[in-house]
Amino acid sequence: MSPSPASKTPTIQDVARRAGVSAATVSRALSAPEKVSDSTRAKVTEAVEATGYAINQAARSLRMREARTILVAIPNMGNPFYSTIMDSVVREATLRGYGVLVANRVGNDPTQWLRDYFSSNRADGLLLFDASLELGHLPEPPRQKGLLPLVLSCDEIIDGGFNLVMTDNRAGAERATRHLIDQGHTRIGHICGRLVHQFPNERLLGFQDAMRKAGLPIRQDWLFPGDHSMVAGVDAGDRFLALSDRPTALFCANDESMIGFLSRTRAHGIECPRDISLVGFDDINIAENYWPPLTTMRQPRNELGRVATATLIDILEGTAPSGEGLRIVLPSELIVRGSTAPLPATRQAVGL
Repeated sequence: MSPSPASKTPTIQDVARRAGVSAATVSRALSAPEKVSDSTRAKVTEAVEATGYAINQAARSLRMREARTILVAIPNMGNPFYSTIMDSVVREATLRGYGVLVANRVGNDPTQWLRDYFSSNRADGLLLFDASLELGHLPEPPRQKGLLPLVLSCDEIIDGGFNLVMTDNRAGAERATRHLIDQGHTRIGHICGRLVHQFPNERLLGFQDAMRKAGLPIRQDWLFPGDHSMVAGVDAGDRFLALSDRPTALFCANDESMIGFLSRTRAHGIECPRDISLVGFDDINIAENYWPPLTTMRQPRNELGRVATATLIDILEGTAPSGEGLRIVLPSELIVRGSTAPLPATRQAVGL
């Protein structure tokens, strides 16, 4: 039975109610029928025919020229942090029957590439790992079930009604700083991450939370600007070396900036952890095998890529919860290695 012209367009939820199954099961039965039982497939088929859903979905696909492709935007293709994430993105997208296009930040207007992809209908949705992009300048892709087909996984964006899949950056940064405090350090600085648009940086906020809770001062001359790059870590090393009054420990916004700092300061006779303790964030592949091995907060990169991709596809297929502003937060884990050590009592006593 097909709906009358005056009736509303049937949705996947209508099919699910008719079949007595979840919307996700309907989506699976339609996109990968071999993954559901014969009885479930028969119920979904009957419900599709009864509601007219298949006819309407085909017409909608023709009107929108769906590409069954997602676009992934990352800030730096060479950053080892993203390699594991991209593996998970491609794996999950392939399992769900979607292709993946990758846009690296290039030129003076990195949003131009994204505008071109959406304007040419080469991508159905955007998975964004780059908070530097001006989202307001993008054309709005078609909405499905009231949701913008956009999922962000960026450290710097914590609000604004976006669909977010992210690590517990603020809590993780607080835990990392607390580790330094537990080691006896009271003179602690921070190599910052990017400060983007109107959004505060969660890792900076977490550092400040830990310091305030411990009653420790947050010194502006020990807050080193950064952008998550190794070059920013080298620059922080130069700033550190120029200080006459130095911190004994640093929380670094990511492992790459930490490695840059280590390389610069070691060349000038500063040894870690003898002279300074360092804790980073991400647990990139080289962290365990660098010298000294890096104490760091481990991000669940496989899960970030998988969950972010699955969430975007669920939005595209109408099986995500209705309403904008989905927020999924995954926990990080403190990995203690050789770059942190207890502060000797003699240095505590003289405040060195």
